[in-house]
Formats: sequence, C-alpha cells, structure tokens
Amino acid sequence: MVRVVGARTRVAVALALAVGLLGGCGGTPVTGRPRGVGDIDAGTAAGIPVNNNGPSGPRRGAPDATLPVENADGGTMDKLAVNALSDIYDYWSERMPADFDGQQFAPIKRLASYDSKGAAIKLCGQSTADLVNAFYCNADDSVAWDRGVLLPMLNKQFGPMSVVAVLAHEMGHAVQFRLGAKSNITQNTPTIIKEQQADCYAGGFFRWVAEGKAKHFDINTGTGLNHVLATMFFIRDPAGLSASKQGAHGLAFDRVFAFQAGFSEGPTRCARMNQDEINSRVAEKERTEAEMETSHNGDVQFDSKKVQDLLKTSLDEALSQTNNQKPPTISYTGATCPQGKSTPPVSFCQADNTIAIDAKTMEKIATPPKKGQEPGVDGAGIGDFAAFAEIASRYSLAIQKSVGAPLDGDKTGLRTACLTGAWAKFTDLSGNATESKLRLAVGDLDEAVAELLQDTSLIAADVNGKQVPSGFARVESFRIGFYEGDKGCATQFS
Repeated sequence: MVRVVGARTRVAVALALAVGLLGGCGGTPVTGRPRGVGDIDAGTAAGIPVNNNGPSGPRRGAPDATLPVENADGGTMDKLAVNALSDIYDYWSERMPADFDGQQFAPIKRLASYDSKGAAIKLCGQSTADLVNAFYCNADDSVAWDRGVLLPMLNKQFGPMSVVAVLAHEMGHAVQFRLGAKSNITQNTPTIIKEQQADCYAGGFFRWVAEGKAKHFDINTGTGLNHVLATMFFIRDPAGLSASKQGAHGLAFDRVFAFQAGFSEGPTRCARMNQDEINSRVAEKERTEAEMETSHNGDVQFDSKKVQDLLKTSLDEALSQTNNQKPPTISYTGATCPQGKSTPPVSFCQADNTIAIDAKTMEKIATPPKKGQEPGVDGAGIGDFAAFAEIASRYSLAIQKSVGAPLDGDKTGLRTACLTGAWAKFTDLSGNATESKLRLAVGDLDEAVAELLQDTSLIAADVNGKQVPSGFARVESFRIGFYEGDKGCATQFS
C-alpha cells in the first residue's frame, strides 16, 4: 500500500449495504468469481465440509507407486513425487474421457528427477545445473523436478501437499497439450492462459483428493487446503510483472482464483479459460515506470503518522455511512476494549465506537517476509496491506453496526471480508494525479490472500474474532467485494 497522488470516485459502501441488509436486492454473477451468487458457505470449500482435524498429507500405509523415472535416487522426495504423479495419472485417466468426449489420457513419455546442486543432466534442451524448478516440456513430453532444492524447500515451508500441488500444475500443462483445441491451447497461446489453466487443472485434482479418491494422499479442506492455497503466494510472479508478458504465471490473487475455479467446477471450467476471460479478472495490470517508482515496491512505513492519517481518510471515504453517525475513531495505543470483547491485535470497541490497535503487533504483520520465509510463519510478516486490511475489517464492523446488521456469526465474517475487498478496490490505482491518497500498490492483493489464509486472521471474522472456518470461503468473499463492490456484498450476505 503506497501513498500516491490521484483523484478517485467516492464509493458509498454502506448505502448499498443498508439496502441489502434491510430490504434485499438482486444481483448478477461476479466477474472473476468461481461460482454464482448465493452459494458461499462459511463451513465448506465448494460444498465439501471443512474438517481441520482430518488427515492431510501422504496416506498412511499406502504402498509406494512405481513409475519409470530417469536419474532418480529413490529418496523421500522422489517417492513423494512418484506417488503424486501416480495419483494424478489416476485422476486424469478418469476425468479426461468423462469430461472431454471420451478422449483417453496417455501417460507422460519421460519422467526425470535431478538435483540442481548435484551432477547436471540435460532436460528439455538445457542443463539442470542450478535449475531450481519443476516443469513440463512439450518438446519431449516430459515432466521433471528438482529433488535437491525445490521439493525439499516446498516440503519444509508448506508441507508435502505443496509438492503435490506443483506437480499437479505441471501435469496440467501436459493435459492441456494433449487436449489441444479442447483446452483452447496452441503453441502460440500466451503464457498466462497456459499457466492459469494449469493452476485450474491442479484445483480439479485436489477436489478429487479431498473427496477421498486418491490412493496415496489425503487433504482436509481446512488448514490442509489453506496451506496449498498459501503456496500460491510463494510461487507467484514478482509484483509488477504484467500478465501480458511472456512467461507470466499470475500473482497469488489470480492463481488462487484459477485453483479455486478448478476445485469448484472441474476441468471443463479450466478449458474455458481464454484471453478474454483472464483479461476480465486479472487484477495486476500493466504499470508505467512512474507508477512502479511511486509504489516503492508496495510498502510504506506502518507507524508513520501521515500513513495512519491517510488510512483513516481512505476508510472514512470508502466505507462512508448514510445515517449521519460519526465514523469510528482509530487508536494505536492498544487493542483492548474497556467494555466488550477485544480481538487483538485489532478490536472494534462498540461502546465508544473505536478501532483499537496494537501498533507493535500490526507493524510486525506489515513487514514483508524475507526471501524464503513463509508469510506469517515463525515471526515473519506479510506486508503493509495485510495490516491495513485487518484494520479495515474492524472498521467495516462499525459500518455494519450503524445499519443494524448483526455483528456475530459466520455470515458477519463473510460480509466483513467482502467489505474489506470493496475497500481494497476503492484504493486501486486509477484516476488523475490531483491529491494525496492511500492507494492499492502492486502485490497488495497477494498480501490480502496470504493474510486471509492465516489461522488468526481477522479479515473474515466477526466482532468476537470468530473466523470463518473455510479459508476457501474467506478468499471468495473478499474477491466478491473487490470485483463487485458493496452491491455484491449486499446481494450475497444480506
């Protein structure tokens, strides 16, 4: 989140919210949303009940699969990869003929393992020396992975299912080339389409795993699926890389959408992804050099009085009330409410209409993670927008109270995430340079995704801090607010 100059159109979120809460209103499907209006369930991931206590990872007692792999060492990472590929083979052997006019799935011609820090081999016309990667190569129909650096790093940071997710993505590329025109793919298809489809196909596979159909893996739809979604933050494109550039995969906000679309609707949804569809929802647009220079990599100093004043102004303008009530005050002297429930590090204190903030804790959240750190884990921060969104969520509760909305329960949590998304859209880069404002910077939406998936996030929590159980639903709700604004929130969560 950065301070730049620019004029914007004012957004009256509370007006539409009041209409939606008190009288109801119609709506249309949201561009960039996996499913239609009226179907977000706080306790499910696309209809599968959330079970945080369920198993997530390699299935105990399952015999290891056997597939021919070049240069394998037979170690833990190779066994993990082969078991993943075996289950992915089973999935596509079932789904490809069922979803694509009886077409049969053909196994990969060449599987290869290597150590990017060990003896180099040649794959897809290049040396594997220092190649920290996993990839599909259409030239020789191969899938390869770095067992020495990449897979152990993913396994350490996000768990073994992140390794499965990366390989499911690479197999998604193999599938799209097998399908060809049925997947809207040619050799000249822009990279972003291929990558978003591959993320989507991976999402379809993970639903199959969540349904208990895989031989070697389980995934629970609570923390297990959240960690898979969080992997998208780790493997996202660098902030500022336009989706139109060759090699672009998409930011985490876009990649999570693609994964969720496949998880929700299956492979045929993925095959429908084309340039027009992606252009309608990809949030990271082309940035001019001036915009990139102004963004300062998207980070501002959280404890700056000027930044805090700009945040207050932004929230007052975006989440404006319509019943002439005084907007809430914001205090940075601690997150304790003299009366009522406190939800540190940020609380909405109903008795005195105050947003109470533990400044030191929020500053930690606002600090971007160092290279190789998982956002929000082991003391790592996430970024300034993650902290600002936490504050915006509590501010939105004050608005909800002013229009008579209930402040507890899962629907409140979903509505809160949605209104926070609407505020994020309000701060998006647009308009003419005329006044100092707090604006959305490149990469900020990814920070929102990372924060939403934290076990202690308040962005999708009610006034008591009770979080929506489904991280899947949290992200969807935020996305509705971002793409459709206050009207979408009123329609969905009245």
